[in-house]
Amino acid sequence: MKMYYDDDVDAEVVADKTIAVIGYGSQGRGQSRNMADSGLNVIVGLREGGSSWQKAIDDGMNVKTIEEAAEAADIIHILLPDETQEKVYKEQIAPYVEAGNTISFSHGYNIHFGLIQPGEDVNIVMFAPKGPGSRVRTTYLEGFGIPGLVAIEQDATGDALQLALGMAKAVGLTRAGVIETTFKEETETDLFGEQTVLCGGLTALIKAGFETLVEAGYQPEIAYFETCHEVKLIVDDIYENGMAGMWHDVSNTAEYGGLTRGNRVITDATKAEMKAILGEIQDGTFKKEFADENATDAANLKEMRAAEERETIEVVGKRLRIACGLQKEDE
Repeated sequence: MKMYYDDDVDAEVVADKTIAVIGYGSQGRGQSRNMADSGLNVIVGLREGGSSWQKAIDDGMNVKTIEEAAEAADIIHILLPDETQEKVYKEQIAPYVEAGNTISFSHGYNIHFGLIQPGEDVNIVMFAPKGPGSRVRTTYLEGFGIPGLVAIEQDATGDALQLALGMAKAVGLTRAGVIETTFKEETETDLFGEQTVLCGGLTALIKAGFETLVEAGYQPEIAYFETCHEVKLIVDDIYENGMAGMWHDVSNTAEYGGLTRGNRVITDATKAEMKAILGEIQDGTFKKEFADENATDAANLKEMRAAEERETIEVVGKRLRIACGLQKEDE
């Protein structure tokens, strides 16, 4: 494992570069503001009059259209949603890319799957915070940062790694440490983690536990507390102290019960399905499925999203969060 920290970075490499951050969502907002506060010359490229245009101006950012930002930039850092990057790149960015430019990302999806294919005379790099954009910003303001990844797909100028690390340092990532990886490894592991553990696996596990208790006649509010609300407490403990530290912190009853029953829930069949899902990511099945979904304007996703909001656990959970002061009624 190769890890980079502040002292490993030649920040002067990016000091005279103009960096266009394309997109102003969670990552775009956090990363661009951090780079600007670190003294880099940052332009935010957006659709004029779009939902983020005024927000970026109010934040004090230098805002231009995507075309104007791409034309002015030495480094074009694309932080749009995966499903929109290909179209925006081809129509609004590619015409302005020049030899020696750097095309940068925080997720390898579009490069790894060949949806965006810059010429051989530009750098293709990635630096990826391992956390949401809001945390990228708050930890930076606190004087620290969150860990990240760095990858070089194409080094046309001979200094692509230092350019990527220079931006990562300006965002605050090298304060915590940045691990070197590849576009392939980052993309495939990121999708796998989202689908089987962090998003898909975790929510399915929570819902199954909630439904089991409710179907057995227990109050849904109590079921929610036991299977969903307390997840944060356990995850925070694992985040800070590792699994061994978490086992040390919980009761002996919880430790014994968890260690003797966990493998009855997550079985060899579960792991086999995880391997199948990883295979679908590696062979492009998921990429094609996601592309087909977006070709229908995400009709299936919108239907699933609406169905999730109607789930009993969501209705009960929102009511409890409001009652406990964790959420406002209009959210």
